[in-house]
Amino acid sequence: MKKYELVIFDVDGTLLDTTEGVLSAVKYTIAQFDFAPLSDAQLCRFIGPPIQNSFADAYGLKGDILQDIATVFRNEYKEHTLLQARPYDGIYDVFAGLRERKVKTAIATYKREDYALTLLKYFHFDSYTEIMHGADHENRLKKSDIIKLCIHESGVSDLSQVLMVGDTDNDAQGAHALGVDFLAVSFGFGYQKGEKPDQYPCIAVADTTQEILQRIDEVC
Repeated sequence: MKKYELVIFDVDGTLLDTTEGVLSAVKYTIAQFDFAPLSDAQLCRFIGPPIQNSFADAYGLKGDILQDIATVFRNEYKEHTLLQARPYDGIYDVFAGLRERKVKTAIATYKREDYALTLLKYFHFDSYTEIMHGADHENRLKKSDIIKLCIHESGVSDLSQVLMVGDTDNDAQGAHALGVDFLAVSFGFGYQKGEKPDQYPCIAVADTTQEILQRIDEVC
């Protein structure tokens, strides 16, 4: 019997390289609020986590201004830079391979859900799965909540047969909170090649998209 009935994917740094679009909107927001410029390394930390958290960490901010910042960022991102992204080479083959193995797939992202659906449909991920969930407008949902929505919609009841695939500790933490296995990828924005999460369990690391299926097959 195969181990996994459902494999859930993160978006930024896992399915799509969204660097160009996200960082263009971040730089625009920084300029609008007259904040000090950030280094490339600092800017890359904005890809993946909730935008309020990233600005809070980068500039030591708190309070209502973070929601104002998020509004400016999201308007710029939605209207001008959302589709400035590219699928990682071979990622569609992963979905096709899981379909051949009769494994369900889903997508769970911290992106606001309406933006995420626009982006995922533009790049035809809806051809592989109808289960796609993102953040709410107020960022009240944690990553574990978004993963849970995917699991519920899939109809899979045994959490030991669910796998989360992602590139950051946010993904690992969300999986761990639910007791779901986690597979790290190192070709995105978080983990480096061969690196595993320090704080959370991880079944394996995939350094390329091709290795995702290999790692899944190894544990099945």
